[in-house]
Amino acid sequence: MKLFSRTAVVLMLICTFGYSSYGQEVKENNQSNFDEFMDRSGNRFRSASGEPGEKYWQNETDYEIKVTLDDETHNISGNVVLTYTNNSPQDLDFIWMHLEQNRFTPDSRGTLTTPISGNRYNGDVDGGYKISNLEAKVKRSTSSHYIVNDTRMQVFFEKPIRANGGTATISMDFEYNIPVKGMDRMGRLDVKDGTIYAMAQWYPRAAVYDDVDGWNIEPYLGAGEFYLDYGNYDYEITAPYDHIVVGSGELQNPRQVLSSTMRDRMERASKSDSTVFIVKPNEVNDLSIRAKKEGMLTWHFKMENTRDIAFASSKAFIWDAAKINLPGGNTAMAQSVYPEESAGNDAWGRSTEYTKASIEHYSNMWYEYPYPVAVNVAAAVGGMEYPGVSFCGWQAEGESLWGVTDHEFGHNWFPMIVGSNERRYAWMDEGFNTFINHYSTKNFNNGEYASSLDQTRRMVGWFTSSTREGINTYPDATNLKNLGMTAYYKPAIGLLLLREYILGHERFDNAFRSYIETWAYKHPQPADFFNHMENVAGENLSWFWKGWFYGTGNIDIALEDVQEEDGNYIIELSNKGDIPMPVELKLTFENGSTENLRLPVEIWQRGDTWSHLLETEKTLNKVELDPDKIIPDINFSNDVWPKNIYNN
Repeated sequence: MKLFSRTAVVLMLICTFGYSSYGQEVKENNQSNFDEFMDRSGNRFRSASGEPGEKYWQNETDYEIKVTLDDETHNISGNVVLTYTNNSPQDLDFIWMHLEQNRFTPDSRGTLTTPISGNRYNGDVDGGYKISNLEAKVKRSTSSHYIVNDTRMQVFFEKPIRANGGTATISMDFEYNIPVKGMDRMGRLDVKDGTIYAMAQWYPRAAVYDDVDGWNIEPYLGAGEFYLDYGNYDYEITAPYDHIVVGSGELQNPRQVLSSTMRDRMERASKSDSTVFIVKPNEVNDLSIRAKKEGMLTWHFKMENTRDIAFASSKAFIWDAAKINLPGGNTAMAQSVYPEESAGNDAWGRSTEYTKASIEHYSNMWYEYPYPVAVNVAAAVGGMEYPGVSFCGWQAEGESLWGVTDHEFGHNWFPMIVGSNERRYAWMDEGFNTFINHYSTKNFNNGEYASSLDQTRRMVGWFTSSTREGINTYPDATNLKNLGMTAYYKPAIGLLLLREYILGHERFDNAFRSYIETWAYKHPQPADFFNHMENVAGENLSWFWKGWFYGTGNIDIALEDVQEEDGNYIIELSNKGDIPMPVELKLTFENGSTENLRLPVEIWQRGDTWSHLLETEKTLNKVELDPDKIIPDINFSNDVWPKNIYNN
């Protein structure tokens, strides 16, 4: 670097200090809005680029499960064997497991924290696990010591599971009564032709031990959902002979559980882009097409590299299917099961069409679907997702059925493929999913249904509400009236702003696809998402993460005035809100021509007002902020000049 001369230094000091002594005081800038708001520095486990570090690890959970479903007592019983691989750098003397059926007891924390008036997460109180014959083995040592506390179980070993690849097996027998009301996530539904069992959180599951918090052992209360490790599942469901059983993963024994008629139809469906019946509406009670006429049948499924499994069983199921076309040349199978009450071309008769369209869209736009089936189940559940299986309301139809089907299958990307901690960070699965639902809906059938994110300004009433909460509010502590916004819509709007307004399609899509691919089957934290998006998109977005995701402030960019000066124009802007944003202006001239003008977010780094000189030979008639109405600006009245021209 060239050295300054003594004369140059003196002149610089005179200019700096001499001017300030006679001029106005230096105005305080807004740099604090642009500074880092949380520790996002890298370490050996998680890099500052938002990628797993060189020492990143996560543990593996592989399950073998065999259960029997009794449709007379509404009971499930069986055995689970968990093979636990400890890839962490610490020896483990115990592991924690989730016993989420214990939520359905009178004295569970979830029951005792449910308001008297009730809420969506009401549940039965006559359930809960009965655990027996537990054995925890490490090498040649065996322990039967465990402690159950609410929805958690601590299993101890005689010898620790060694770090960096040591394994243990935990086996136990379990049973419980299947609830009718399963917190709108699972349960039973009685219909004309039988009972529909939607089975989720149905076996003892290992909790996550990670590099950020150690054991993640938050109790199962209600709004907070799940955080699980990945592994391979081999499971068998023994059910009455007249039941149809569908589940996560691939059916291993179709010749034992499906008649030749059903197998032929399944084969035809696997090659068909239109829906094919496996069990027709008039065949629900026709035992001639069933594989067996009495007793019990065992349905065997396998699923690899997944964080969970779910299944459904009923003798009331109509069953149909179609082929899913995947971009890599592979195919999968969309399936739907539903009772007669749900049938019809305006209702569940289109479920498989919806499922197929949803999976194909997300596979083409973001990341290829990895599972062999996608099964939609009509159940007494408003909408709930599990890997390869969704439970949706049996009375849903038309736009409502599309919306819930598309949303629940979108969850296969968040959090099933990208395994975030949804019990703590609901916005990393619900919000991201609501965002991708927007484009899926606009794409489906040439826009047959509308997306709620097309009209973000209709949500301004919530943004200005005194009872609003931040996106980062813990889900189980969030006011349920706010949960739809904090977990779903506000984070989705945040991503919409990034793609449509701040970064643009190409930069956003590159970063978001890279985030999905980088963290597929892994456990990203919020900082990992922020860091990865910034590094791939090439943009410091701290001002946006801080204002939108970790605050309750609002956007209010104002077009204060336009002054003509020497044949040009000075456009006066101000930031009256709490969150800075780039400024998009549409300029309309007297001759009818228009131009777009974009000012970067850094104009607000210097203060809350900005003047822009527009040099033009044309006469300016109108200036409009955010002409495409993408930003949920809380004050529309200051978005246009002249003031007497008001476009909402």
